[in-house]
Amino acid sequence: MSILAPGQSRLVIVGATGMVGGYALRYALNHAAVGGVTAIGRRTVGISHPKLKEVLHRDFADCSALTDVLSGQDAAVFCLGAYTGAVPDMELRKVTVDYPIEFARVLRSSSPGAAFSFLSGSGADPSGRSRLAFARYKGEAEKALLAAGFPCVYIFRPAYIYPVEPRKEPNFSYRLLRRIYPAFRVLFPNQVIRADDLARAMVDVVVHGTGGHGGLILENRDIQVMLESLQPYVHAKSATTAIKTLVAESRFKTSGCANLGVARRESVVARSVSEEG
Repeated sequence: MSILAPGQSRLVIVGATGMVGGYALRYALNHAAVGGVTAIGRRTVGISHPKLKEVLHRDFADCSALTDVLSGQDAAVFCLGAYTGAVPDMELRKVTVDYPIEFARVLRSSSPGAAFSFLSGSGADPSGRSRLAFARYKGEAEKALLAAGFPCVYIFRPAYIYPVEPRKEPNFSYRLLRRIYPAFRVLFPNQVIRADDLARAMVDVVVHGTGGHGGLILENRDIQVMLESLQPYVHAKSATTAIKTLVAESRFKTSGCANLGVARRESVVARSVSEEG
């Protein structure tokens, strides 16, 4: 890996072989404020870069072996997940709840000052009352991560994530949404987001930060607002100011470092927003 220049960050990305994680990796490698990227996953990412260090880890139910790898990191972007219906319910819960909590435990021990960016989903329900297993599991993971003790945790709750590049869709819902995406985007603009845009927001927020402490929950509309606020900014200092201003001027209820969340929605889209890694 390359030597960090002053002001650059060390970033960990989990699930970089998935859709959003892959975009996050490519964006981070070309990000001027990122000096080194450690990609941790169950498969190789298939690219080489002077900033990149790859670590293969098969069982995220036990991340103890990652203690040294996670030492000295400034931030983490966690995109590992599974599609609803693609695995049995027991496996879905393990990937959705146990894996991020176990990874966060080791990261917090090794790099207590790291920021954490987590790919959740629209409709996530920390109360556990949702009828949707996916919503309950994502909510349970969110609740644990917000209580893990990181300086700031950024929870991303996208609705339908548009793949951008052609791929084999995992289920009928995704095939249908991709087919009707042009009309869906016009009719329901707050219920869609491009995978590359989502990845960019997840990286930028942990790299530039908000200057606060606690938990920041971003619903799909909030992610779009953040992206729009960052669009005119090129330099790291300007982007940092933009994010801080967005949080400070938020019209939504705040808690901890901030909570930009709009009213929680139990959307059917919540069943298919997670990532494979």
